Amino acid sequence: MDPASIAKLAYVVAAVLFIRGLKLMAHPRTAVRGNLLGSLAMLLAVIVTLVNVIRFEYIIAGAVVGALLGAILALKIQMTAMPQLVGLFNGFGGAASVLVAGAELIRGAGEGVNPYVMLTATAATAIIGAVTFWGSLVAFGKLLELKMFKRPFSLPGQQVINAVLFIGVLALGAWLVAGGDTSLYLVMVLVASVLGIFLVSPIGGADMPVVIALLNSYSGLAAAATGFVINNSVLIIAGSLVGASGLILTNIMCKAMNRSLANVLFGVMEGGTLAAAADEIYANVRSTSAEDVAMILDGAQRVVFVPGYGMAVAQAQHAVRDLGALIEERGGTVEYAIHPVAGRMPGHMNVLLAEADVDYDKLKEMDRINPTMQTVDVAVVIGANDVVNPLARTDPNSPIAGMPIINVDKARTVIVIKRSLSPGFAGIPNPLFAAENTLMFFGDGQKAILDIVAAMKEG
Repeated sequence: MDPASIAKLAYVVAAVLFIRGLKLMAHPRTAVRGNLLGSLAMLLAVIVTLVNVIRFEYIIAGAVVGALLGAILALKIQMTAMPQLVGLFNGFGGAASVLVAGAELIRGAGEGVNPYVMLTATAATAIIGAVTFWGSLVAFGKLLELKMFKRPFSLPGQQVINAVLFIGVLALGAWLVAGGDTSLYLVMVLVASVLGIFLVSPIGGADMPVVIALLNSYSGLAAAATGFVINNSVLIIAGSLVGASGLILTNIMCKAMNRSLANVLFGVMEGGTLAAAADEIYANVRSTSAEDVAMILDGAQRVVFVPGYGMAVAQAQHAVRDLGALIEERGGTVEYAIHPVAGRMPGHMNVLLAEADVDYDKLKEMDRINPTMQTVDVAVVIGANDVVNPLARTDPNSPIAGMPIINVDKARTVIVIKRSLSPGFAGIPNPLFAAENTLMFFGDGQKAILDIVAAMKEG
């Protein structure tokens, strides 16, 4: 076989490994093996691609710099910052696609590729890649809660402006394909960059899990388009897989929030007038202590933990696991109710609990746990807010109206562990905190759980 045929065969093998790895990652028990297969596929694709490279100076330099930055991030990044990192990775993927397609356009390459196909793919890469990069940077700022990004921001007539920018960048792409000057590519990237900023900046923080999933899909589509530019089959397949899986995940997130994708992209989740009524809603809030919670848990037969972003911030997942083990030692049953959009990225709570070696079988999805919540003796909410807010069921004017929630208010007793009565991403108060069957345990999540563990052991 000639080298070209060997390379194509290797790409096919890599593509099969990508698909198989993605399949395995669909289940927690096989996810690690799926990750390894995906990594092996990427290694194979990179090695085969590098065989045809003549000069390695820039590649080696880029690999060294990238490896150094990657190592620093791996060592420094906290699990609480993982959503921000994922958002940033999405952006870098889009930026890489833009740079590669632009370099090929300037170089006048595209050997073996129909020029119209190459130019169309180049235009698509410029639009999708630039939107992904700048949209991801805005999402990164929102997740970090930077002051200039924390609140949704939109200009008067924002949707009209976005429509004009979108139509304009499509017109520039058509001009490029029709034989326009290559300098149009830079103009396209600039216009698409502004569009990316304007698309994400009006979106509220509560919708960030959906945005992260969508931007992940965009980065895959940009990579697939770049594959057509450089005539690389494995890049087309890998990018298509990422794009398709990202869109599927986005759809799952939207269903979990009872919101259409159009509503997420063009609506703003604001706190409304309910924020002003917080004092009235919280008039009957009752606080408790570690000793009282320990007594309640000591006699409970079925306990359900409901984790949220507050657990991630406090890094309390290991303490929660220890408390769960202690309850089980005393004859209780422990489960973990997982809302699809709890935290700041899809699967955030699953990742944290997996890191703490919590048994996967104990993690129950919202649809599985809700029908039996009325039989739960104690529901322990750790840092969750919007995903357990009854206003989603009771107030049609609420920003989260219609969003499926975990029905913890139906449990016999609810313990909410939270630093304060501050609102969640949606910016609205939570009547659950003042319900008759609810006790508030104020404090840092990790310390609170450890205090409860100590009180149970002493008791």
